[in-house]
Amino acid sequence: MVQSDNICTMFEFDLEKNEFDLAEVEALGLRLAEAAVKGTVIALSGDLGAGKTTLSKAIAKGLGISEAVTSPTFTIINEYSSGRLPFYHFDVYRLDGLSSGLDEMAELGFDDYFYGNGLCVVEWAELIGSSIPDDAVWINLLHTDDPDKRKVVLGKAEVI
Repeated sequence: MVQSDNICTMFEFDLEKNEFDLAEVEALGLRLAEAAVKGTVIALSGDLGAGKTTLSKAIAKGLGISEAVTSPTFTIINEYSSGRLPFYHFDVYRLDGLSSGLDEMAELGFDDYFYGNGLCVVEWAELIGSSIPDDAVWINLLHTDDPDKRKVVLGKAEVI
């Protein structure tokens, strides 16, 4: 399983570098997909428009997903099965992050996805942070002063 504490070593990802262009963010997604095994959960957080969906699409591409990958903002989850692992793409932005959001996630059966046979990517994961498995890989994407660059921070985001 991909682990946050060894991700830098695995991918030769230099966190001392302050800014990454979108091609580098996409390359990270491809490498995450290569290393993923069933049950991997990747929790994405960060600024609106910072590249969470871009990273999610790159992960799907790395899995060999042939369908068009879109953000499940209104459906909460999109499922893709054409790659080497099932890909479960969550966007929990529309959940309000406290009890009703967690209740809605429970109704969707998120545990079946998180502890199942696929790879889960959760955008806006900080909104449901207490529901994210402890061994999830947390990636925070943030804007920088350069609109073509992103700051990538590994580690759990502050739970809202």
